[in-house]
Amino acid sequence: MESKKFRLDRFVSSRTGVKKGDVRLLLAQKRVMVDGGFAAAINQVVDQFSHIVVDGQILQQNSAVYWMMHKPVGVVSATKDEIHKTVIDLLEADNPEARLDDLHIVGRLDLNSSGLLLLTNDGEWSRRLTSPDKNVAKVYEVTLADPITDEYSEAFAQGMYFAFEDLTTLPAVLEKVSEYVARVTLMEGRYHQIKRMFGRFRNQVVELHRVSIGNLELDEDLLPGDSRLLTPSEAKSIISQ
Repeated sequence: MESKKFRLDRFVSSRTGVKKGDVRLLLAQKRVMVDGGFAAAINQVVDQFSHIVVDGQILQQNSAVYWMMHKPVGVVSATKDEIHKTVIDLLEADNPEARLDDLHIVGRLDLNSSGLLLLTNDGEWSRRLTSPDKNVAKVYEVTLADPITDEYSEAFAQGMYFAFEDLTTLPAVLEKVSEYVARVTLMEGRYHQIKRMFGRFRNQVVELHRVSIGNLELDEDLLPGDSRLLTPSEAKSIISQ
């Protein structure tokens, strides 16, 4: 999920065979274009989405893509798996012409969880969603095996200490929807965090469904297994809040 950045001279040299020292001459002769304009500096930083042309030949024209999926239970949040069907398998089945080989998952859901899942090839975008200091809220609907009592909300709000990692979770919001259903809002995503938090009450999570990430809600028209591309405004809005 790293954002790939390069110096222009190194990129052009690697793609054309021109020595790095000679790339300066190409720029002086206005033979190199970056994102529609003539390049002016050999040390200009470009990334995997920069449109780069040398002598009319396109060296790179990748585009950032952002997918929303309604992940179903029984599918793993992985690009490859030898046992289970993956979310990439689902994308490939519905979008055989799409380029999916450089996608990564933004905030995984485990095998038995469902709901909103995001995939992208833009490392900077995914970092802004998953970095703890960005405080991007993630909302889950949780169905429990036993009734939920009032003490749950206070315990979630205080945070819980996990001895294995030697850390205390950030405060979380628990809203009781019904006797067995709660809506939980997290500002982080520790390993099996929700299941472990309810485990403190010896209450088993029966169903876990992610409803939203930031201001982006799961499209209600997407059935389990369905996916669609985010609109440019959706992709921008979720990291601009």
